[in-house]
Amino acid sequence: MNINGKELAHGIIQGGMGIGVSLSELAGNVAKQGCMGVISSVNIGFKEADFLTNPLEANLRALKAHIKRAKEISGGNGLVGVNIMVAVSHYEETVKAAIAAGADAIISGAGLPLNLAELVKGSSTLYAPIVSSKKAAMLLCKTFAKKAGSIPDFIVIEGHKAGGHLGFSKEDLSEKTCQPNLQILKEVLEVIKPYEAEFKKKIRVFLGGGVFTGQDIAEAIDAGADGVQMGTRFITTDECDASDVFKQVIVDAKEEDIKIIKSPVGMPARAVYTPLLEKLDDGKNFFAKRCNNCLKACPKGDKIPYCISRALIAAVTGDREEGLFFCGENASRVNEILPVKTLVQELVSDCKACGVAI
Repeated sequence: MNINGKELAHGIIQGGMGIGVSLSELAGNVAKQGCMGVISSVNIGFKEADFLTNPLEANLRALKAHIKRAKEISGGNGLVGVNIMVAVSHYEETVKAAIAAGADAIISGAGLPLNLAELVKGSSTLYAPIVSSKKAAMLLCKTFAKKAGSIPDFIVIEGHKAGGHLGFSKEDLSEKTCQPNLQILKEVLEVIKPYEAEFKKKIRVFLGGGVFTGQDIAEAIDAGADGVQMGTRFITTDECDASDVFKQVIVDAKEEDIKIIKSPVGMPARAVYTPLLEKLDDGKNFFAKRCNNCLKACPKGDKIPYCISRALIAAVTGDREEGLFFCGENASRVNEILPVKTLVQELVSDCKACGVAI
């Protein structure tokens, strides 16, 4: 598959997962298999010695190092992208650092990346917004065209079955009134047609949120997608940067363990119901002793019951008691830890068995 001059052997994007779940080891090995491996930029410098005193410098330094390392691991295969949330502080600095370090693509969600096209303009880095509706896709294409004279190289659709922060209301999620993935896909494909015609350029579309098997991939492609984005299944790979505890939490999770929660930043999110969430439901608070101002929308001090950054770092480093373990709706279907190569081969083979090449 060609995406504006850059090649993918397989139309599979490994979703960016933070904090620290998808870093250079996972992203590099996914790219090595001819897919797009994606590094999550959010608080990527959490292991740096000066993270607490100089978070911005630590994060930018670590981001550049992880991009370099991922590309080394890939051996020149696939693509290495970076997921940069709009909600993070220092968004523009992070995008510019990723481009300078040679990222093949910037994927941006958790808000509308209205200035992303302007930030990547003049570089060889591909750019893609994450959307959950045709309205968002239309607004972004219109904005990019007007402000930067360009349209996205690709778009990632995240449906309501995705993990982590979700682009749907709590009411729609609880009442199960969210649009189905394939309906969103159909509407987004219609929305982007005029822009593709105007700019004489193909916008590749990848469907994510609940994609689990090769058959799911085949259905997405049959419905018009160019490929898919998958997150949860890549958590339980040998090469995933998360701790073995995190991987085992996913393997052990049952359907009833996976809950929609309210994130401290005000958005609904999906996670495994572990001791931290139980304690919060019992009315306990875990106020941050120190704030790095990592998220623009996050209230400070005692206005939030816990620090999401601290909880996500606890999870990725193996603290089951205090960690927050984001996952997709289908996490309960995961029952083993596999090498990335084995997982990709399985997905490609099962997709082909449905009569569709990926």
